[in-house]
Amino acid sequence: MDGIDGADDVIETLRVVEERLRELAYESLRAAVDNDDEAGHKAAVAQEKRLQKARRGVERAIVALGGEPSA
Repeated sequence: MDGIDGADDVIETLRVVEERLRELAYESLRAAVDNDDEAGHKAAVAQEKRLQKARRGVERAIVALGGEPSA
């Protein structure tokens, strides 16, 4: 697939956002494991799922602009 002219800087910015969302999701999973409170555990798991959904959306945007998906 051909990339969109001039989108390289947008793709790079989206890659940074995708990586940060990945880090936040990982932190949420860590918080879920460390949380002894069931409600806190469930909230952390739900947050991780939302972050992963957002991360996948950003990854789709990268691909739509002609970038390669992350490994």
